[in-house]
Formats: sequence, C-alpha cells, structure tokens
Amino acid sequence: MIGTLTDEQLVELSVSEDADAFGEIVKRWERKIFALCFGMLGREDEARDATQETFISAYRNIGRFRGESKVSSWLHRIAVNQCLTVKRRAKSRSEEYLDDETGESERVFIAPAAYSPGNEAEQSERLRVVRQAVSSLPVDLRQVVVMKEFEEMTFQEISETLELPLSTVKSRLYTALKQLKMKLDRLPVEVV
Repeated sequence: MIGTLTDEQLVELSVSEDADAFGEIVKRWERKIFALCFGMLGREDEARDATQETFISAYRNIGRFRGESKVSSWLHRIAVNQCLTVKRRAKSRSEEYLDDETGESERVFIAPAAYSPGNEAEQSERLRVVRQAVSSLPVDLRQVVVMKEFEEMTFQEISETLELPLSTVKSRLYTALKQLKMKLDRLPVEVV
C-alpha cells in the first residue's frame, strides 16, 4: 500500500506522524541523496553523515513542506545545504579533502573478457583524475556538475533545488565543464 503512494502523499502521511510513510521516503531517496553528498564531499564517511543529517532535518521539518516544489527537489536542497555546512566546518578547522582511494565506491568493474591488471589500474587512474578535477571546482560549480552529470537531474530540477534561475544553472554548468576540460587537458593521463 505505502509503496504505491506518491512522494507528496507520503509527506502528508508523515505529517500525521506515520513513521512507515517517512521510512518509504527514505527508502526511495537514500541512494540518490548519498550519491549527491558523495559527489559534493568526495569522502564516503562524510557523505553518509550528510545523508543521515539530510533525512533527520527533513523529518524534523516535514510539516513545513508546502508542496511548491517536488519532494525530490526539497530533499536535494536539504542535502546541498548539509554538504555546504560540512565544507564550512572543515574549512574553519583548516581540514583538507583527500581522496579515499580505498573506498568501495571507487571500485571499477570491468567485463571479465576485458579484465587485466593494466586495464583496471588505468581505469582507476582515470577515475581518480576526474574525481580530483571535479573536487577542485568551486562549490557552486561542483554542485551543478554533480547534480547534472552524476545525478542526471534536469536543469529545471537543479534550478528548483538550488533556488536559482534556470539561466544561472546553465551558465554554471557551462563554466564548470569548461574549467574541467582545461584541467583535464593539462594532465598526462588520457581521460576517455
């Protein structure tokens, strides 16, 4: 029954303190929110914390959801804000973000017929280089790239999530992709 309801119907039930309804919202959106947080933060442990904080914040504020935007946009906006908070805290503590090269999420899967240690090492190096280039972008550009290219959100969804005009979202993505191309063109590793 609950699994067949729309996100908006689940929010209505959640406001009535139906824990199963909110649990279904978490079940539906947990992976996408984690992917967004991981894309913005680059560290699995911080992405998990930001994802958890996103859903805690959503639960606490479920009564304030007015339906002007989609539930997905609302959750993404909360997640982006959580990630920005993590970044601000790290910056105030002068922490640096380093790639966690042992993370499960970085494992590259290659078809068995094409497998070779050389191919796997090359693929891992490409992934590391791209992740590093994306991580080096300013936060406002990085979040648009992650949402568009990794989360496959539409320009309209990004606009609603970040509460930015559509033209600003498109401009930021263009600028980000141009900067990424310049960064990747300067590297000795060929990124395909």
